[in-house]
Amino acid sequence: MDRRIHPPGQIRDYPKPTKTGKIPFSYSETGLEGETYYELWGDLSYKKTPLICLHGGPGVPHNYLLPISLIYTDYDIPVIMYDQIGCGKSTRFADKKGDTKFWTPELFMAELDNLKSHFGIKEFDLLGQSWGGMLGGQYAITQPKGIRKLIVSNSPSDMRTWVKTANRLRQDLPKDVRETLDRCESDGKTDTEEYEEAVNYFYKLHLCRLEPFPQELNDSFTFLKDDSTVYETMNGPSEFHVVGSLKEWSITEELREITAETLPGGLLVMNGYYDEAQDETTAPFFYYPLCRTKWVRYALSSHMPMCEETEAYVRDLGMFLTQE
Repeated sequence: MDRRIHPPGQIRDYPKPTKTGKIPFSYSETGLEGETYYELWGDLSYKKTPLICLHGGPGVPHNYLLPISLIYTDYDIPVIMYDQIGCGKSTRFADKKGDTKFWTPELFMAELDNLKSHFGIKEFDLLGQSWGGMLGGQYAITQPKGIRKLIVSNSPSDMRTWVKTANRLRQDLPKDVRETLDRCESDGKTDTEEYEEAVNYFYKLHLCRLEPFPQELNDSFTFLKDDSTVYETMNGPSEFHVVGSLKEWSITEELREITAETLPGGLLVMNGYYDEAQDETTAPFFYYPLCRTKWVRYALSSHMPMCEETEAYVRDLGMFLTQE
C-alpha cells in the first residue's frame, strides 16, 4: 500500500454534548435489566429530524463516532449517540460471555426502540457504522414507523462475504504477520500480545490509516480491552477471525423488503478505498433495496472515514440528511 498519501484526519474540534445520561432498559426475553448511556447534541423539540447513530463491534462503544457530532455544528441537526448495552458506559454483563442466546440483534433493536420511546422520537434518521450498519439494515427491514433515512457506513450485508474479503486482504500481509495470525488462531492463543500486534498491523492498513490512531478510537479500544464480552460472543477475537454468533448472519435477500414507502428518504452507503468493508461487502445495500440509494467511497480512508476524512464525511452526510 502507498503510505505516502495519508488521510487528513479531523482538522477542527467537534462540540461537547448538550446533555448526557442513562436510560433504564429491560428486555423480557432474557430478563435483562440495565441502563443505556447516551449523549445528545441539540434540542429534540426542534422541527429538524434527529440523527441516531449506532456504533460498531458489536461491543465497541461510540467514542470513535464523535466527529459525526459536527453534523449538529454545521447543520443544526440534533444527534444522539449511545453505548449499546454491554459495553462502554452502559451496563455490562461480563458473566454473559459466550451466551449467544443473550446477545442477539433483536436485543439491540429493542434497545433502540427503548431509546426512541424515552425521548418521544416519532421520526428519525438512522446511521450505523460497521456492525451498527448491519443492525440498522436489519432494523429497517422490520419496517418500523418513523424511520426516514438510513445511512450504512462501512458495513457488510453478509458476514460470509465479509470473512471471505477479510481473508483476501489478509493474504496481502507480510509472511511473518500471516504466520503469526495462523499459528495463534490454530493454537487458541488469540489473547496473546503477539496476536494483538499482528492484528494491529492489519488494522493500520484496513481499519484506520491515521498514525497514530485518534484518541477517540483509542478510547473505544480501551473500553473493548476492558470488557470484550459482546464482541467476542457475537464476532470473535478479531475482525477477520469471526467465530461468534454472527458468522452466518445475512440480510442480503431481505434488503428487497426496504422500499420507497418504508424508507421514504432513501439510503446512503459509505465506505473507504482501503476499507475492510470492501465494495463487494457493501454493494447489496446499494443494489437490493427498492428505494432511492446513493454510494460514496472515500479515496484515502479505510474503515473509519468519519475519523480519517472527517470534513468530507460530514459534508456528504449533511447533504444527504438535508436533501428533500
